[in-house]
Amino acid sequence: MTRYALNSAVLTAPGDYRYRLLRVEEAREWWEAGPVEARIGYGETCTALARVLDVPEPPVDRRIIRMEPGDEALVFQIALPPDARRLAIEAKGREGIERLIRDCEIGMLVRTA
Repeated sequence: MTRYALNSAVLTAPGDYRYRLLRVEEAREWWEAGPVEARIGYGETCTALARVLDVPEPPVDRRIIRMEPGDEALVFQIALPPDARRLAIEAKGREGIERLIRDCEIGMLVRTA
């Protein structure tokens, strides 16, 4: 089983998945249970995740993952309000650390089959 950290809940392989939200304490415990392959593509997101979870800041890593059955991914992203719209391409990755911290959503994505 591989444990990932991602900046969005993206499915890059066919299969069955389960996603649920986590409290900060749950996310921190999961992270500290070790090892985590962080595949977070933006420096601000890495910094915000480290500050929210009080863990060492992961490096930026834009490699694509292919989840296998049993793999888990902690997803750290901006919570989307009901009236959300996609960001303009030039704004992607430039949300600001304080906004990421204030409006973050932390979830667990598991590939079940």
